[in-house]
Amino acid sequence: MCSVGSGAGVRRSGICALLLLFLFPALSTAGVSKIKDVRIADRGDSTRIVFDLTSPAKHKVFVLSNPHRVVLDIDRCSANGKLSSIKAKSTLLKSLRYAQKSPQQLRVVLDLHAAVAPKSWLLAPANGKGHRLVLDLSSKVKQPSAKPVLAMPATSRGKRDAIIAIDAGHGGKDPGAVGRRGTHEKAIVLSIAKRLKKLIDKERGMRAVMIRNRDTYVPLRTRISKASRLNADLFISIHADASVNRSAKGSSVYVLSQRGATSEAARILAQRENAVDKIGGVSLDDKDKVLKSVLVDLSQTATIDASIDLAEDILYELGAIGNLLHKRVEQAGFAVLKSPDIPSVLVETAFISNPQEEQRLRTHAHQQKLAVAILKGIRRYLKDHAQSDMLLASSGSAGRHVIRRGETLSAIANYYQVGVGELRRANALKSDKIRVGQVLKIPASTGT
Repeated sequence: MCSVGSGAGVRRSGICALLLLFLFPALSTAGVSKIKDVRIADRGDSTRIVFDLTSPAKHKVFVLSNPHRVVLDIDRCSANGKLSSIKAKSTLLKSLRYAQKSPQQLRVVLDLHAAVAPKSWLLAPANGKGHRLVLDLSSKVKQPSAKPVLAMPATSRGKRDAIIAIDAGHGGKDPGAVGRRGTHEKAIVLSIAKRLKKLIDKERGMRAVMIRNRDTYVPLRTRISKASRLNADLFISIHADASVNRSAKGSSVYVLSQRGATSEAARILAQRENAVDKIGGVSLDDKDKVLKSVLVDLSQTATIDASIDLAEDILYELGAIGNLLHKRVEQAGFAVLKSPDIPSVLVETAFISNPQEEQRLRTHAHQQKLAVAILKGIRRYLKDHAQSDMLLASSGSAGRHVIRRGETLSAIANYYQVGVGELRRANALKSDKIRVGQVLKIPASTGT
């Protein structure tokens, strides 16, 4: 023990004071809890923030207004460098700020969009998780009932048409390929596209939308975004091939290559503020780089698989009316095929550079045959891939459902009146994660 006295005692007190100076930092930080991680869950009219701690810590919460804020003071807690990288944004939460007021206290300030009612509590270690401080922010303003993401009809009479986007290649200042007789690709493919639209619109359960319906120039990426705005289920781009070899002939069908998908994924990830930065209805803005990459990759892969099925069906029908350049579906990095969540194909109807095929392309009869063949291919594809909310969906006690943007497993289960667990078991799903283009088997409804 250190004591104060005369002579030797004074010297001992000086030594004690020196020792205390060296020991103070260790004493001041001993028993300080550190933040290991922070998790934020946006629930629309509420936000939950979970602080993972190395040990329990006392805290207090209070609310400020003008502007709206919630202040969280945590005793004997260190930010541990974990708060500086948090992107704290949600329906209610604008941002998160913090200050290490002393080794004894950490202050976290939550800037809000509106007034909230906060609740907080500590959780002891359980189920493999450590100490946690939970802060719930609930909106004081009653939110209007949210419309379901999955807008499905209640009866078969409300089932929708499959929407087919038809893209006539080139146009306006871009004539495309030009044949020996001066035939412009842009004019031929527009004529075929219009014929295809008329055929589709006569079909029960189908509706066609035109990317361009006159001689205008439409940028390639605008074609993709327009199809997305129109909620297209399929995207068909119509072209006429050309080659320096005038004997080249035959039809071909292309889908996006994996390399093209990879480059498109990189573009999407690089352009944060692009409207295309939503994959499967999920915004990529607040996702980290790894999660963004996974979401884009899953969506692209599923869409390419569906596109190949569609392309094979169209190629089969084209082979019935003429020559095929390739007897299998080709893959390339065409820009118009790069929609991340709409099955897309590019049809090269014939070689406009081949004199015989140019002549056939100029005739209304052959244009009609090409349009009919493409329609039959679409019809064949939708027979097996129509979503169950479409008129074209097959009837029966069990069916199929192709995942679209914004859909969730629970919403799909609710629509078909089956349990989420039943849906998972029927499709051997290990979790509720689904991807755009994925085909689900729908078990027979139990009515519950």
